[in-house]
Amino acid sequence: MVGRVLIVEDEPNIVESLQFLLEREGLEISVQSDGGRALESVRASEPDVVILDVMLPNRSGFDILRDIHSLPGKRPKVMILTAKGQARDRDTAEEIGVDIFMTKPFSNKEIIANILGLLA
Repeated sequence: MVGRVLIVEDEPNIVESLQFLLEREGLEISVQSDGGRALESVRASEPDVVILDVMLPNRSGFDILRDIHSLPGKRPKVMILTAKGQARDRDTAEEIGVDIFMTKPFSNKEIIANILGLLA
């Protein structure tokens, strides 16, 4: 089975980097850059893992994380990947139920290990 990952990120360089790294691991990648359309993309692509930025156009990553947790049935694992690395941001994400919280800039090795871990 191929793992499916949805990247919800509005920075093209980060999307390109993540897509390259994860496709090299054999994963199927879809991308959404608009926070307002993120939940629609989750429903449409049925990912196993969502990589979610916090600061997005039209909707906060924290709001999207809440929406994902309210989905019925099997829901994807969520990794927040953000430049907002303050303790209160991490605490907010953990209170909502994030699976992994990482900050930018990120280590390629660490991001791959975390995503593969969530897929295992």
